[in-house]
Amino acid sequence: MRRLLCAIALAVIHQGVLAAGFDHDVWDGLLKRHVVMIDHGHASQVDYQGMKDEHELLTRYLAALSSVSRSTFDSWPDPEQLAFLINAYNAWTVELILTRFPEIKSIKDLGTWLQSPWKRRFIHLFGATVSLDDIEHGLIRGNPRYREPRIHFALNCASIGCPALRPEAYRGGQLESQLEDAVQRFLGDRRRNHFDGDALSISRIFRWYREDFERGWHGYTSLEQFLAAHSHALGLPEADVGRLSSGAIEIEFLDYDWRLNRVP
Repeated sequence: MRRLLCAIALAVIHQGVLAAGFDHDVWDGLLKRHVVMIDHGHASQVDYQGMKDEHELLTRYLAALSSVSRSTFDSWPDPEQLAFLINAYNAWTVELILTRFPEIKSIKDLGTWLQSPWKRRFIHLFGATVSLDDIEHGLIRGNPRYREPRIHFALNCASIGCPALRPEAYRGGQLESQLEDAVQRFLGDRRRNHFDGDALSISRIFRWYREDFERGWHGYTSLEQFLAAHSHALGLPEADVGRLSSGAIEIEFLDYDWRLNRVP
């Protein structure tokens, strides 16, 4: 009987660990050591050589991600799941860059005429071999449980035009504050989002993923409403907030800088 009770107790503990989520400490350490915030915290650069020097740790982290079963993943709360997928996307993006570093100038160099780098299936996740696109568009954007437009400020495509790679891992318990901070930092970058009195010039990210900002998150049904709600970060005068919400301010989408976000 005592043996049975011990077995049951261990099973309960095991289930509790699974429910608690995933340990991202290795990835967190790599980010803290090899990501540098610039432009007053609005952007970041990655020390890919440093990442390469610690490639064994990155490989260990990726293997741990790959070992998670779909049933275990599904047992976690939504914030834990989303943090896991964001970290997985960013970590495998770094891994992809390292396959050609230091020669690579842009992540686009890793694609071909027939296949973009985001469609390359090199990621082992949930028992399948998937691509970065599969994680972003299938597992994250394609899951109606999340409907979280702020992931576009957390996923990093290793380019200068991207939102900053955060110098810490995303975690389920902190996800809300981390995502909101990522929004504020990105919208506050005047190189990628600025208002000149006649038009609001913003990152092309908003053009590519406009529908995600118009699907009712926090009640927003238009991109203009989302931007108006973040007018302070955009530097938009209070007198112009109503004009933006009503569509009276022209929106322009800026060119994207695909150069590698490496430290000089």
